Amino acid sequence: MTIKPPPSQDSSISLVHKIYDVYTLFHGYLTVFPKQERHSLGNRIENTILDILEYVRSAEYRPYGQKKELLLKASDKTDLLKMLVRLAYGIKALDQNGYIVLEAKVIEIGKIIGGWLKTV
Repeated sequence: MTIKPPPSQDSSISLVHKIYDVYTLFHGYLTVFPKQERHSLGNRIENTILDILEYVRSAEYRPYGQKKELLLKASDKTDLLKMLVRLAYGIKALDQNGYIVLEAKVIEIGKIIGGWLKTV
C-alpha cells in the first residue's frame, strides 16, 4: 500500500520547486546584469525570491490557523518581485526574453499562493 501526502503538502512541494526554479533561473541572469545593478537591484531580487521561499516553506509546516499570515507575506513579496523584475527590464538590466520567462513564472507562483490563501 502506498501512502500519499495530503493534497496541500503535495501542492506546496510543487510550489517550492517552482520558487527554486525561479531562483536558479534568475541566478543565471544575474551573471549578465550590469555590475552596478548586480549588487543593488540584482541582490534585492535574489533576496526577495529567497524570502518567498522561506515564507512558503514555513507555511507548509504551520498549523492551519497560522498559515494565512505567512502566505500573505509570501503574496506581498511575490507582488514586489513582479515589480522588481519589471524594473530590471525597464532599466535594461534584463533582456526581453529573460523578462518574459521570469515574469511568467512569477505570475504562476502568485496564482498558486493566491489559491492556497483561499483555502486557509
